Amino acid sequence: MIEYWQPGKLQITPRPALLDSFIEMRTTPGCSFGAEDPSSTPSVATSAPDTPLLSAYEACAAHTQRGELAVSEAGIFWLQTDPAEGCNTLRHLSDQGPARLGPKNLGIRSRVNGYGGGALAASDTGIFVVGEDQQIRFVGLEGDTCTPLTDDPDSAFGGLVADPARQRVLAVREADGGQQLVAVSPDGELRVLHCGLDFYSAPAVSADGRQMAWVSWQLPDMPWVRSQLWTADVNDDGDLYQCRHWPTPSEASIQQPVFDCTRLWALSDHGGWWQPWYLDTLTGDGRWHSGQSAALDHANAPWQLGESHHCPLGKGVWARVHYRNGTGELWLEPSQGGDGMRIARDFSDFRYLRASNGYFYCVARSATRLDTVLEIDPETGQALALAGGEEPMPGLRVSLPLDIEVPAFNHGEQPIHGFFYTPRLATSELPPLILVAHGGPTSAAYPVFNPQVQYWCQRGFSVAEVNYRGSSGFGRAFRLALEGRWGEVDVEDMERAADHLASFGLVDRHRVFIQGRSSGGYTALMAMIRSRKFAAGASMFGVTDPLRLRALTHRFESGYLDWLLGPPDTYPERWRDRTPLYHADRIAAPMIFFQGGKDKVVVPEQTRAMIGAMKAAGRAPELHWFEQEGHGFRHQANQAGMLEWMFSFYRKHSRKANERAENLS
Repeated sequence: MIEYWQPGKLQITPRPALLDSFIEMRTTPGCSFGAEDPSSTPSVATSAPDTPLLSAYEACAAHTQRGELAVSEAGIFWLQTDPAEGCNTLRHLSDQGPARLGPKNLGIRSRVNGYGGGALAASDTGIFVVGEDQQIRFVGLEGDTCTPLTDDPDSAFGGLVADPARQRVLAVREADGGQQLVAVSPDGELRVLHCGLDFYSAPAVSADGRQMAWVSWQLPDMPWVRSQLWTADVNDDGDLYQCRHWPTPSEASIQQPVFDCTRLWALSDHGGWWQPWYLDTLTGDGRWHSGQSAALDHANAPWQLGESHHCPLGKGVWARVHYRNGTGELWLEPSQGGDGMRIARDFSDFRYLRASNGYFYCVARSATRLDTVLEIDPETGQALALAGGEEPMPGLRVSLPLDIEVPAFNHGEQPIHGFFYTPRLATSELPPLILVAHGGPTSAAYPVFNPQVQYWCQRGFSVAEVNYRGSSGFGRAFRLALEGRWGEVDVEDMERAADHLASFGLVDRHRVFIQGRSSGGYTALMAMIRSRKFAAGASMFGVTDPLRLRALTHRFESGYLDWLLGPPDTYPERWRDRTPLYHADRIAAPMIFFQGGKDKVVVPEQTRAMIGAMKAAGRAPELHWFEQEGHGFRHQANQAGMLEWMFSFYRKHSRKANERAENLS
């Protein structure tokens, strides 16, 4: 059970039970989705008269998010994104409960590497933050004071970590096409601690302030392909000396270094999974020692700075996250292996693990509640919800995620996993399926509350989120299986997932739609080109011309496309074969596109060119343009508009798919 904190009292909320009928539905071919609803259309089920229907605006309003948790003697702090505001605001736990902190106009967001992260760090007297202008400020606890510490408009800062021994903050500084590891003092003095490497992340400082560690990587690598662990001693002036890196026994991606007494721990995948390993920094023999934890990924792909999926709790005990088939589990376990204890079972993903004063804290997510700030007693495993955990859609039953496993093609390969959501409406027909390709593509889908998924389920659609080959959370080999094969293995796995669900009689194979955002939009487009399985597709600011994007993309991803497709000079035919723009005439089924006019990741020209190519081929794609939006729509009205346009599109072509089912394979 989880206790929910309220000023002056505790409320006990029982763990929600999975619906047995859903479990049965997953394994029963030809099962029915309930009694026939006389008000349903021939193609998409509609709501019964007494059933409230979630509007697009309500769905978008129901997604308050919390993250970037920081703790210190000064308190507990986190970022909160409310849909109506569209920006991150600073919150803390006051004597009266969760409260906003800092000036009302203070938006917080780092843009280092384009994806940011690490935009706040707590000291003993307040909190360091990165504002929307990318400058570091110090926010005090009284009077909403906010003191600027940097004034460098040509720089961006992120990955903040407090250095309590020197009352300063460590940060990654991005400027002039490069990065540095820096320290900023309370009076605004900026000191460069280390430079010369292409990318920096995850600075960590020992308890006595005498040692520092960080992770770096070099172009053209991404941090989940190959990176290095570095350490240095810190002198009395706060400068670094005796800098060295620690080679792993084999090629590896390393993340999240943490000091625990004389040991430096990090998550490395040189053994096949992101698992805990430690180095003895006193002996300095360079040997990597296993933490004897489970053969599972203990973190996800480090797209953002500041992540923390493991945390020392003292007395040889650690809090660690395990990802099992896409679901996050929180464990208390001894540092040298042995029996651990799984805790907080009501939740399915955990981020930003932090320890303070005998407790540890995290942001937890679940399929039935909004993001929750948890305080956990490591002695008992008892979890107390300090903030969040709200019921997202009061009065409406949510569709719960069901695990799906698609058998592997070949012996020895891993199966494909994902999450399947059934419709909330009664109908005697098999429902249409919306197949969702997650972005990244080196990312993952998690079984956590997603209001847009619920919007579709409320309207009679089933939804499947697929962790295709290349997704993180399933080990190094599975993650790197996408190398040179983007637009091929991801598409194969999406098709296989649709076939698998249809073979069990869970969905109508003639009414399968595919959609994706960013790189997921690319996967959707390639699926529409390669296959006739899909009744229609949707691309939300998706990649259409990888070679053109390669010339325009930001520095962080400047080598990523070569990894995904191979160097274009070496594999020119592969690049041409996997460029949707060149094969627009092969898309026979309807397509809908959404694009922001200020997108700097997948620039607007990508969508404009694809629309032009499809029209030249005699197709009639739908385009919905949002001039003030960037990469990922932030304004609630625009998010709702996108859902409404997409529902109208799917409903229309669901009927057409029924009429021409014989033409679909």
